Amino acid sequence: MELAGHECVGFCEWDKFAAASYTSMHLLTDEQRSRLADMDVKARQKEILKEEYRNGEWYSADVRLITADNVPPADCWCFGAPCQDFSIAGQRKGLGGDRSSLVREVFRVLGELKEEDRPEWFIYENVKGMLSSNRGFDFLAILLELDELGYDAEWEIFNTKNFGIPQNRERVYTVGHSRSRGRKQIFPLKGAGGEDSVCEVNQIGMQKSHRTNPNQYRLYDTDGISPCLNKMDGGGREPHIPVQFGIDYNVQGEETEIANCLKARYDAGVSNFKHDRTAVAIPVLTPDRIEKRQNGRRFKENGDEAFTLTAQDRHGVALKVNDKEVYAVWYEKYNCYIAIRKLTPRECFRLQGWTDDYFEKAAFVNSDSQLYKQAGNGVTVDVVQAIAERLKVIR
Repeated sequence: MELAGHECVGFCEWDKFAAASYTSMHLLTDEQRSRLADMDVKARQKEILKEEYRNGEWYSADVRLITADNVPPADCWCFGAPCQDFSIAGQRKGLGGDRSSLVREVFRVLGELKEEDRPEWFIYENVKGMLSSNRGFDFLAILLELDELGYDAEWEIFNTKNFGIPQNRERVYTVGHSRSRGRKQIFPLKGAGGEDSVCEVNQIGMQKSHRTNPNQYRLYDTDGISPCLNKMDGGGREPHIPVQFGIDYNVQGEETEIANCLKARYDAGVSNFKHDRTAVAIPVLTPDRIEKRQNGRRFKENGDEAFTLTAQDRHGVALKVNDKEVYAVWYEKYNCYIAIRKLTPRECFRLQGWTDDYFEKAAFVNSDSQLYKQAGNGVTVDVVQAIAERLKVIR
């Protein structure tokens, strides 16, 4: 919104780690950042939540505690209730769930405000499953409540990939405008349909043999776009991509009877001294076969002989590095052995439209696990900016 010339006057955030990121990204002075830099990360996370670091911007930790008396005046509210109850990946409790029903807390505050004190606009983002939740009656209920509050609403599904960002992320954006202040239309956004888009998510294999083909085991082609980011909390749920093995990492594959020095972290992204790792090789049969057959994609144990070579199957090796599996398989299109790695938190922030300077400010007060979660839970900068630009034009 600020990239389009608007000014933020306050925010509400339950998650203390997300509040720390927001404060670091938007509110800190240079002097405050320098002071925090002298602390360790845990002390920094706790310190930055103090009111002094918000430098006058309004804040509430809990939307349920906001009232008409303590919310600041504003022209537009931007919000999004937790999506789990609407998502097709969840239990589809809809507005009956404890999380997605929090959107009604926003409507409650709007109802408490006098009509002249209500924001002229609001922007509400959620997963597209919101439209079909409970056969569409949940979204109908939302529209009826907004109508009673005096807002005309319009909505559209936007895909991040159609806004110059290589991520397949479809989200519903609902924009409301106060009926008492005339009728103004935001949607459709010109050029947002993506008719000319040829970018697709290309799965080229699996890291492990698994019958259900879950997201965390899929391998994506770097020539395509990223799948939709989720909060990626644990279990290797970050999207995985191939990198050239022996070129990017300068791995020579020397055999040794003595293990190299063990290190605490090997998978934090591209770095120096990757060749110092110790690994064992495990034969793999048809590692890149997407459509599994009866004898498809299998792994041997370390020390076992390779599978019988055939004209039909592809063969490769999986490397187990210090109890962490880093797979290297032969792919004809790359004409080399490749390693598989997960996207870094920085890359996930880029896939949401954040520039690296903002990512570094968020990383200043957060662990990688929290950064992954925030990237997946956030909205795409470029999509909201496009809506905000349109809003600025028609006001």
